Amino acid sequence: MTRRGPWYHVSWKGSEERSGGLATNIGIHMFDLLLWLFGPASRVELHWKEPSRMAGFLELERADVRWLLSIDPNDLARLPGDEGRTSRRSISIDGEELEFTEGFGDLHTMAYRSILDGHGPGVADARPSIELVHAIRSAPVVRNRENEHSFLAALSD
Repeated sequence: MTRRGPWYHVSWKGSEERSGGLATNIGIHMFDLLLWLFGPASRVELHWKEPSRMAGFLELERADVRWLLSIDPNDLARLPGDEGRTSRRSISIDGEELEFTEGFGDLHTMAYRSILDGHGPGVADARPSIELVHAIRSAPVVRNRENEHSFLAALSD
């Protein structure tokens, strides 16, 4: 979750046609990390899609993942302890949360520096994440009781 103001939806970043939308513009980093940690996806489901929020399920080689992306400023305020924060980036593995919000912004600078120094990733490195995001963006939204996320239920209240 990361807050974006009203500007986001009227800029190129909020346009699915120009930026790839939420899954590409915001989620690509998380999906890349998930693939790196848990291997390729064999199943992709999209459970929720709106301009400010997406959620779904991934069956990866070494993990089943329920994911949520949100730029809705109200979503952070609904999480205990996150009132007033501008973002939250975390993964829960077997019930244990790994939170890595701090320092996340510096990663862009480090990646760009590495690319300019000739040590950055190539197209082959980025392809799995791009293909996964394409599959997510192309998936039909399927919502039912079996795939209802507890955080989605809380956010829709």
